[in-house]
Amino acid sequence: MAKALGAVVFTPYYTVSGLFRLIRDDDGLQLDFMTRVHGVRSFNGLRSRAAELELAGEKITVAALVDIIASKRSADRPRDRAVLDVLEKTLREAETARRPEGGERT
Repeated sequence: MAKALGAVVFTPYYTVSGLFRLIRDDDGLQLDFMTRVHGVRSFNGLRSRAAELELAGEKITVAALVDIIASKRSADRPRDRAVLDVLEKTLREAETARRPEGGERT
């Protein structure tokens, strides 16, 4: 995949084990691939809640925001805690938008 994208794969040191980072200098593309995700019990569960999106003509699977939040809480790094408020607000807004007009949260 890296070669097809004109990118290089790195294995940076993080507390998250099994992280591989794909970097393309031409345009700053950076993708992280993880073999383990904090706060997530299984990749099957993660996949069952994920959304499929199209990016540059390719379909990619993106984790559900609720799983991203759980992962960041579990990792408990300063940079993860720093974005939790924004992610949780985004999740609340998305849930509100999905409810029928005037519908109460159950």
